[in-house]
Amino acid sequence: MNHVQLRPPTMADVARLAGVSHQTVSRVLGDHPNVRDETRAKVLRAIEEMGYRRNSSARALATRRTRTLGVVASNTTLYGPASTLFALEEAARAKGYTVSTVSLRKLAVETLSEALDHLSEGGVEGVIALAPQRSAVEALAELRHPFPVVAVGTGSGAEIPSVNVDQRLGGRLATSHLLAAGHRTVWHLAGPEDWQEAADRAAGWRATLEAAGVEPPLPLRGDWSPLSGYRAGQELAGWVGRGLTAVFVANDQMALGVLRALREAGVRTPQDVAMVGFDDIPESEFFAPPLTTVRQDFATVGKRSIALLLDLIEGRAPSGAPGVAIEPQLVVRASTAPD
Repeated sequence: MNHVQLRPPTMADVARLAGVSHQTVSRVLGDHPNVRDETRAKVLRAIEEMGYRRNSSARALATRRTRTLGVVASNTTLYGPASTLFALEEAARAKGYTVSTVSLRKLAVETLSEALDHLSEGGVEGVIALAPQRSAVEALAELRHPFPVVAVGTGSGAEIPSVNVDQRLGGRLATSHLLAAGHRTVWHLAGPEDWQEAADRAAGWRATLEAAGVEPPLPLRGDWSPLSGYRAGQELAGWVGRGLTAVFVANDQMALGVLRALREAGVRTPQDVAMVGFDDIPESEFFAPPLTTVRQDFATVGKRSIALLLDLIEGRAPSGAPGVAIEPQLVVRASTAPD
C-alpha cells in the first residue's frame, strides 16, 4: 500500500513542476524584473496548479520585508472613513500587501503613539493614518516613527505626505450649481468644527458666494448625523419665505434629516428650497427627492494613498512629498431640478 504524505507544497515543489531552479521561483515571487515572460508564466502556472502559498515569516526573514501595512483610523462608523478604510484594504491587497488596522476612539498624541508602537512591533513597513480632524493632523506632525506615514482626509494645508479629496472644490461645485440655477444666495449646514474637511467645504462655499458678490449667511453646524440635520432643518424652515431658497449640506446623512424637517414643515424640495449634499452615499439617489450631491472617489483615494506609501517605502518619493489632491464630482439629481 502506498502512503501519501499530505503537506503544503514548497517552493522546491513548484520549481520541480515548472522545470526551473529554486532561485527562479524566488525571483518570480519577488516580482524581479530579470525573468523572461515565458519563464514567469510557467512558474505562475505551477504555483496556481499546486495551490502554493508562500510562508510570510520565511519571506520576511529572507527579504526583511513583511509586506504588511498599518492603518490607524477612527470614526469608522461614518460613511467617509468607512469607505476610505475599505478602499485602502482593497488597494493594498491588489499590490500584494496585507493590512493591520488599529481603530481608535480619538486620534490624539498619546493614542496615536500607542497605535504606531503596536504596529511597529507587528513589523509593518509603513502606515496610513485616517486623520480628518485638525487635532489628529497636529498629533501626527509631532510624532516620530521608524516607518513612512501617509495621512488621508487631512484637508488642505497638511505638512505631512497626504492624499485628500479637494473639499474646497467640492464646496465650490455645490454652491456654483445652486447659484447657476438662479438662487440669490446659498445657506450652509457645516460639519463639526474640528474636522478640516468640514472647514474646507465651508471655505469653498464662502469663497464662491463672495466671488459672486453675495454676503454669506451665518452657517449652521451639525455633527454629521441625520438627527443634527433634522434639528438644523427645523431652524432652516423658519427662514423659508425670508430669503432661504437653497442650502448646501456638508454631508448626505445630515441632508436626509434636513429633508424630513422641511417636509414636515410643508416646505417642498426643490420647488421651495433646493438642496445639495456631499459624499454621494448609496442611499442618496433614493431620498425623497433624490439628492444632488458631491461624489468623493474613495477607490482612487485608496489607490493613490497606497501608491504614495509604497513610493516612500521604496525611496521613490522624498519624505516631504507634496500632498495628492483628487477632484470630486457633482452628481445632479431631483433635489435641485424641479420637474
